[in-house]
Amino acid sequence: MKQTIVLSGVNLTDMGPLAVFKDAIALLAEEYSDTHEIIALVHRTALFDIPGVTFMEYPDVKASWLRRLRFEYFECRRISEELKPYLWFAMHDMTPNVRATIRAVYCHNPSPFYPFRMQEMLLDWKFGLFTLLYRFLYGINIRSNDFVVVQQDWMRKQFRSLYGVRTIVVAHPSLDYLQIEGGEQVHPCAHKRYRFFYPAYPRTFKNIEQILGATRKLENDGFDQFEVWLTMNGTETRYAARLVREFSDLTTVRWLGILPRADVMRLYGDADCLIFPSKLETWGMPITEFKATGKPILAANLPYAHETVSEYGKVAFFEIGDDSQLAEMMQQAASYGGAFSASEGIVPDYPFSQNWSELWSILLTSRGQ
Repeated sequence: MKQTIVLSGVNLTDMGPLAVFKDAIALLAEEYSDTHEIIALVHRTALFDIPGVTFMEYPDVKASWLRRLRFEYFECRRISEELKPYLWFAMHDMTPNVRATIRAVYCHNPSPFYPFRMQEMLLDWKFGLFTLLYRFLYGINIRSNDFVVVQQDWMRKQFRSLYGVRTIVVAHPSLDYLQIEGGEQVHPCAHKRYRFFYPAYPRTFKNIEQILGATRKLENDGFDQFEVWLTMNGTETRYAARLVREFSDLTTVRWLGILPRADVMRLYGDADCLIFPSKLETWGMPITEFKATGKPILAANLPYAHETVSEYGKVAFFEIGDDSQLAEMMQQAASYGGAFSASEGIVPDYPFSQNWSELWSILLTSRGQ
């Protein structure tokens, strides 16, 4: 009889997380469907078309947190007793109550490790409560896993410190699905405005105000040969509304609003430089996506950004909270190309995987210690 592998991703329904889930299932089916029975628990089976996989649909789980908790801690136990899996891999943060030879959970939300300030809590109280909730939910059953999978080494250190788990796999995301249309980069000497882009939903930790503060400094100094493109318009959150009220006078900022993923990918090709000032990220996907263009990146000088940028030829790092430094770097980039340099790759200690194939090999051929 074939051993059974169960992947649970009932909460993954759109955009990047869904694309990553599909990529994981597709690679697993390609390499293991001949030797294993592969079952995926999903939100809607219509979202998937992958041969060699049995899909089980649970459309109501995402409707409320109560239903999600009931699914993870009660229904999954029943499902596992029926399917008797060799490996159960929960791909959305929570460790369910299941019976399996090998149990693993993929923890990709970094919010429990964010040091919230009271001012931020007032602007985005939902995220504040979410942070506290996730810190609690992560801890439930987490030591029952043979493997905890995270995307970066800094998260491995945090999980070891906070929860005392031992076998943690750092798994860099596989991004074979990326398709970036390359646009023409504006030469700093050309009579066109240099275009900076920051695609981010306006949450307080995204630190959009640092870009706007730097932009104000440049405009006050009389420099305006650039544009800043932001994927917000002030209607999304209280934080977004405050930023638009405070910085609506800036003439170089384009408030684009929330954009479909296809438009974001197109703007990667049109932009000249990515700015990424976020204070907290599991990975920092726009950094990896923008690297496909070969254009310059200005990134926060934080561990997640260094690991995400890895080996790249055109990057410069700025300090969080230093608007003047960022303004100077933006002016240099728009004026003569900027002081960008090559960065070195960061290789985490084992267990470490660079793609889904390596991760499946770790989960299926060895047991956590």
